[in-house]
Amino acid sequence: MTDIGRFRVFVAAFTRLIDRAVGDEETIRTEGSILLADLVAHDDWLPDGYAQPHPEYYRQYLLWCDPLERFSVVSFVWGPGQTTPVHDHTVWGLIGMLRGEESSESFSVEGDGSLRPAVIETLTPGNVTAVSPAIGDIHKVTNALADEVSISIHVYGANIGAVPRHVFDPDTGAPKSFVSGYSNDAIPNLFDLSESVRVGLG
Repeated sequence: MTDIGRFRVFVAAFTRLIDRAVGDEETIRTEGSILLADLVAHDDWLPDGYAQPHPEYYRQYLLWCDPLERFSVVSFVWGPGQTTPVHDHTVWGLIGMLRGEESSESFSVEGDGSLRPAVIETLTPGNVTAVSPAIGDIHKVTNALADEVSISIHVYGANIGAVPRHVFDPDTGAPKSFVSGYSNDAIPNLFDLSESVRVGLG
């Protein structure tokens, strides 16, 4: 049976961090990375209902959204070889690898608006990285495993499923606006200790 107690502790700690470090993104990213690293160091808390892949495209499940939308927590579930388009976030974000392996290719923007590949980073379980307009916000993410599901846990400085942001043409850098939404059929409440949530069906 899945025990979400570890996740509840994480949400409470991150809420206290947000309360304390109002407007201090660097502190939130630095201390939040430590909290997230501790969470993803243990693969025993994510309910199965938020870990299900799709055969054609990756899924983005909302796990928690702060009532004031100051931060949200999302599980990204990748089928074998699935990838994102080149995209941005427009807010700070932390990515922690829970299961499997991801490859993240970041891009810088040239003077003419085109994109130049900058860094390719590989994430394995327990690794944490960050994105932000302040440090680099455009990347493309791929499940690095051709025959296994990979799962990462993301924390963003907003209700990320409702934030207008951009995908980019990889050749020209031309942006196109989008709002991602979530893969959930309903807004979850992982603090609900009903049987359906505890066994990962909610």
